[in-house]
Amino acid sequence: MQLDFVILGALALRRLSGYDLRRWMDGPGRYIGYDVQLPQIYRQLGKLVERGWVAYDVDPREGRPDAKVYRLTEEGRETLLEWARSPFQPSPRPRDPDFTLRFVFAGQLDPEIALDTVTTELAYRLEHRPAVPSGPFPDPYDPQIPELDADWAGEIHTMAHEHGYAYGASYIAWLELTKARLEARLGRG
Repeated sequence: MQLDFVILGALALRRLSGYDLRRWMDGPGRYIGYDVQLPQIYRQLGKLVERGWVAYDVDPREGRPDAKVYRLTEEGRETLLEWARSPFQPSPRPRDPDFTLRFVFAGQLDPEIALDTVTTELAYRLEHRPAVPSGPFPDPYDPQIPELDADWAGEIHTMAHEHGYAYGASYIAWLELTKARLEARLGRG
């Protein structure tokens, strides 16, 4: 279902062929985090046509096969808006692509939707932020193979924890900045 909203959101911006959609996903759309292959895009476009959410026009191409150029239908527009206006539920998994998808493709429709999505995500991340790393892992390791040094393994795991904490802190900072920017855009800052 997530790919449906990537496609519907992209088609809200412009009409695209399946090939153009894939090129967009490899280029400007790559930050969204959905890496799908061209056959998957064409299969999904076919399903969206069957549901009545998208339609296409045939674009004749000289010396090449004709292209189907897809566009949103009224039903597709309503589906996109219904999804965009539905409550956003943050995922416990950090860096979840659902947030990015919702922020970009629902947020592009209305600054209020973008602000609500960011505010919800920020509140969740602040509530569930990890503790500041403090020294090595407390649980002693009991190496099960001779190549593993318990102290070194503890250091590596501490560094990995610090990386996760640093990512979480920078993500929260970005959410706070983005929230302030959206509030200013809406005249609330």
